[in-house]
Amino acid sequence: MIRLQVLRVLIALFVTSFALAQEKPVAPLTLQECVDRALNKNFDLKIQRFSTQNARDAVIVADAGYDPALILGAGAAGTKNANVSPVQTTEQTSSQFSVTQKIVTGAAVTVSTALDRNQKNPFTAPPLYNPVYNSDVTLSITQPLLKGAGITLNRSAIARAKLGITRANLNFKSVVLNVVRNVEGAYYNLAFAREQRAVYDFSLGVAQKLLDENKARRQAGVATDLDVLQAEVGVANARRSLLLAGQTVRDDEDALLQLIGQFEFVNTPGTVRLNDDPFPSVSFDHSYALALANQPDYAANKVLVEQLEIDAFTAKNSRLPSLDLGGAIGYTSQDSTSYSNATSSAFSGDAYNWQVNLTLSFPWGLRAERANYRQAMSNLHQEETSLRQLDQNILVQVRSAVRAVETNKESLAISALATRLSEKQFDFEKARYEAGLSTFRFVQQSQSDLDAARVNELQARVNLRLSLADLARLEASSLENYKITLVD
Repeated sequence: MIRLQVLRVLIALFVTSFALAQEKPVAPLTLQECVDRALNKNFDLKIQRFSTQNARDAVIVADAGYDPALILGAGAAGTKNANVSPVQTTEQTSSQFSVTQKIVTGAAVTVSTALDRNQKNPFTAPPLYNPVYNSDVTLSITQPLLKGAGITLNRSAIARAKLGITRANLNFKSVVLNVVRNVEGAYYNLAFAREQRAVYDFSLGVAQKLLDENKARRQAGVATDLDVLQAEVGVANARRSLLLAGQTVRDDEDALLQLIGQFEFVNTPGTVRLNDDPFPSVSFDHSYALALANQPDYAANKVLVEQLEIDAFTAKNSRLPSLDLGGAIGYTSQDSTSYSNATSSAFSGDAYNWQVNLTLSFPWGLRAERANYRQAMSNLHQEETSLRQLDQNILVQVRSAVRAVETNKESLAISALATRLSEKQFDFEKARYEAGLSTFRFVQQSQSDLDAARVNELQARVNLRLSLADLARLEASSLENYKITLVD
């Protein structure tokens, strides 16, 4: 009878294992593959790429301020006066073309030309020309001498925009590191969940086997109904643990798929596992130096300080009054035959004009400009303080991460030792029960302790991997670990 019960248990375990094998895909899924898929499909990275593109366009916008501006204009006008005799009429046509170019000193250079035609009918006095064709060509320059003057000031917008590209690239690097860390966490959690389900699946098989043995022992008269009931409760609890573990597995599968794909929840992730790579040694001094050198968040804040220094420099210049030096020279001509004749004779030098002026203007008291400068300096000092605070935060985070790695290493060693002890205690208690020297309750307790020890060891392995991932995120060494190259 006992052999028959054992055969039934083996058949049940085979069917259960076959069902789980059908549920689990056999194709392996490595952590490197998950990271590669996330870099191609993760939503956070796709969103951040828009910010980097905007930063590049901001440089074009700033540099476009030095593109020449073309102005074209044409018009016609006329008048009629019927109150006099004979009736007087005038006709006028005009066209203008100009090119304005800003240069890095802050000056604006404009070249303009105009063609006009005036006709009056009849004339009250003998006209010189009728119609009259006028042509002129003018070159004018306006150069700021105080406010708005200087190459550094006028290129500040471009310099600030270029720093914006650097910040955008650093922010993108930060998002990449966060995605890699999240993928590592999701991958390790899924590996833990599946290993935990396997533990509870094995535990269910053991509980079922104990139930069948107790039923056989009851028929043989060496076990009671209470022993059988306790075994049935043990099977029910094992099934519940397995059911909850299966729910956790499915949730963790979705969490991993969410990071490495886009709405790809149909196919279950392949086989994942906790790798057995040797654990590297850690050092606070080494990790802290790497964090300060490679942390994108820290570097981005340093670039932000540079941008705010440019803002403060610009605001300081804005406190100056506007003193502009202007000058212009032009040639003009008149002709009574055609536009072309008037244009060709414009450069003969017979008629010209010139102008030089100096203009001073400033708001009374410059209150707004001074307030803007104080705000710019406050923003700069605020960010410098935030940068020092971030340095301290990185120091504390690295210290904590290094301690976590060292602690989890010891915790894993202790958990592995506890698992071996629980295995021996379970085997010993089961042997005592079969020999009639113990109760089934102690066997169940030993089995529960063994399950807890195995799960604790799995959790310790995951915790160690996660702490190493946290430290790699701070050091920014994840990029090297997964062979990720970021191109500016």
